[in-house]
Amino acid sequence: MLIDSHVNLHAPAFAEDRAEVIARARQAGVARMLTICDRLSNFSAVLAIAEAEPDIWCTVGVHPHEAKDYEGLQPEELLNFAKGERVVGIGETGLDYHYDLSPREQQRSVFAAHIAAAQASGLPLVVHTREADADMGDMLEAAHRTQPFKLLMHCYTSGAELARRAAALGAWFSVSGIATFKAAEDVRKVIADMPSDRIIVETDCPYLAPAPMRGRRNEPAYLSHILAKLAEVRGWSLAEAETRTTEAFLALFDKVSRA
Repeated sequence: MLIDSHVNLHAPAFAEDRAEVIARARQAGVARMLTICDRLSNFSAVLAIAEAEPDIWCTVGVHPHEAKDYEGLQPEELLNFAKGERVVGIGETGLDYHYDLSPREQQRSVFAAHIAAAQASGLPLVVHTREADADMGDMLEAAHRTQPFKLLMHCYTSGAELARRAAALGAWFSVSGIATFKAAEDVRKVIADMPSDRIIVETDCPYLAPAPMRGRRNEPAYLSHILAKLAEVRGWSLAEAETRTTEAFLALFDKVSRA
């Protein structure tokens, strides 16, 4: 079983052929998909996809790029959306100091609300982090001291030190198509040291298509290329990589059915 832990099926890039994209994913052996919410105004569209498909689940959250539109966000707002059976995670949320599309203080405030929602609900937190290693590590550690929670460092490309800090909190890590890029040797070095029982895979489609698909719109059917690179980096067979990432995903997102 292949599981794509991060897809953006509500994105405009899939508006014309979403059904065909989902069908191709299934044909490629992708048996589960997690479609991600980037802002609360899109949650109804995200949820509708998950409710229409037996092998797709969803999250609820606000991406750090969108934090500027959610000043004063409270954990209760997220928790109200997270009650449904098909909602299995909180996020995507976090800190992005590369683009800084939202003020950093507001990013931190919105992120804190998501952490609190994850703590209250028991649902895993899907974390986006870019060029914010110190603040990210500090916020995660401080919150974890008050109440532990499950977390996923999604599409992880940050430094080895933050990876160590997150791993010490029991974090899972997801590997994306970036791992296949020629210039991503630093990313592959971090992947080589990730906890072997807490690694999962994702496409982050329609973004970040893996080699040899670079330049195309990404889609879940390309997940096997990412799995193959992970297997190569870790010295696993393809079958072992598939088993390990599947078991790790189901341990993290335990509301997702195994059958």
